[in-house]
Amino acid sequence: RIDEGGSDMSPPAAGCCHVTGFKVENWKQNLRAIYQCFVWSGSAETRKRKAKSCICHMCGAHLNRLHSCLYCVFFGCFTKKHIHEHAKTKRHNLAIDLLYGGIYCFMCQDYIYDKDMEQIAKEEQRKAWKLQAFTPTVVSHYQCTMTGIGEKYSTWEPTKRELELLRHNPKRRKITTNCTIGLRGLINLGNTCFMNCIVQALTHTPLLRDFFLSDRHKCEMQSPSSCLVCEMSTLFQEFYSGHRSPHIPYRLLHLVWTHARHLAGYEQQDAHEFLIAALDVLHRHCKGDDNGKKANNPNHCNCIIDQIFTGGLQSDVTCQVCHGVSTTIDPFWDISLDLPGSSTPFWPLSPGSDGSVVNGESHVSGTTTLTDCLRRFTRPEHLGSSAKIKCSGCHSYQESTKQLTMKKLPIVACFHLKRFEHSAKLRRKITTYVSFPLELDMTPFMASSKESRMNGQYQQPTDSLNNDNKYSLFAVVNHQGTLESGHYTSFIRQHKDQWFKCDDAIITKASIKDVLDSEGYLLFYHKQFLEYE
Repeated sequence: RIDEGGSDMSPPAAGCCHVTGFKVENWKQNLRAIYQCFVWSGSAETRKRKAKSCICHMCGAHLNRLHSCLYCVFFGCFTKKHIHEHAKTKRHNLAIDLLYGGIYCFMCQDYIYDKDMEQIAKEEQRKAWKLQAFTPTVVSHYQCTMTGIGEKYSTWEPTKRELELLRHNPKRRKITTNCTIGLRGLINLGNTCFMNCIVQALTHTPLLRDFFLSDRHKCEMQSPSSCLVCEMSTLFQEFYSGHRSPHIPYRLLHLVWTHARHLAGYEQQDAHEFLIAALDVLHRHCKGDDNGKKANNPNHCNCIIDQIFTGGLQSDVTCQVCHGVSTTIDPFWDISLDLPGSSTPFWPLSPGSDGSVVNGESHVSGTTTLTDCLRRFTRPEHLGSSAKIKCSGCHSYQESTKQLTMKKLPIVACFHLKRFEHSAKLRRKITTYVSFPLELDMTPFMASSKESRMNGQYQQPTDSLNNDNKYSLFAVVNHQGTLESGHYTSFIRQHKDQWFKCDDAIITKASIKDVLDSEGYLLFYHKQFLEYE
């Protein structure tokens, strides 16, 4: 890698200081043996050996991100922290991920870089690929990954010709903390602010950005000009091209009108409705991509949209007579939350309304928080005598309670605050202020946490090291005005703690206070830590 001045930007040889204890006599041969036998496994024989040998020595599981101790023969689950227990007991501070080959340091509590170890990993991975090339059977990318052969694409290393070009063209684009690449206004094409604010949120979704900027979409539509995913790919290139003039998204608007006809025309539309319609069309047009094809279940898609935005909502209906439970799990792209002030009764606010801090939200007396809305969403609801269900245990219609919880959390969680009320008697906008945090822990609302909740009372998680369900805010869509006449704007996070307000073609710097004080209509949160699958 080369910096702006053309100097070498390769990672430094000095990394984690704890690797020195491992680098004793024959450490290179030992590390190579682990890579050959238990990580990349190029030959059929080593793959069989890996399948038989690589199980957690504590629970016997094959999955749960197995790691191998670098100091002794021990395999342990990373997810269940069995490898952590081994490291603490034996003081063996280094372990290797048996699927991806990364080295983890338990002292640093992170995956580390070491130049010598990285070189060995690359060499052994290339050897495994060469062995695989001579195997008579064709192995898919999915099979390669599952058997531990590694990713389909090797890391880019410049050729002599490319190095020559880099030397003759020393100018480099600077990526700094003040960099504005990715920030670009959008021209309003006539009441299209609802579209512009959603485009800003999507183009600043980290994994979606990485997908499109790495050119991973393979269009299989007969007419690529009618593919919304192709247009989004072009849009990302426009946003990250470095151009500062506002972009005119006329092709995007035309495609939305074509594929979501209920949004056609120049009337003001709902930003939430546009988001769901856009995700639906993108999901349908992604079917030709590798991940969209390789889902084993024809009813389940693994395209980039589903990977990022799809979660699982668990519904438990409990019979009030025999207490039998009927459970269903449905996919969701967003969570719509009722607000105080609507015609739907909003139960009294619990923990935190006394001025305490819950989930990072500072409560002012009487202020509703996002956590309050989530508590209401996941509390048990008595369905009443007018909505009896046929109980499979009683074989008759009985009263029941229903409770919603999160079975599977998406990478990006989108919360829709239901500010627009439409009923037979009433059409109005609910302007109740809802406090939302920069960081959100969804653990209390998981199906796995259900047993620890009683009557809507939640205990704060005591394990501060459990980051699996923690999220960070990265975009907020706001609506100013009334139900009949209004305007949409958005706040987006460019870098950590750097926020900008997007008002169609105008982009201005914003403070965190501006973001958190805003009314909030759509809130976009991104998982802080991603697990390998």
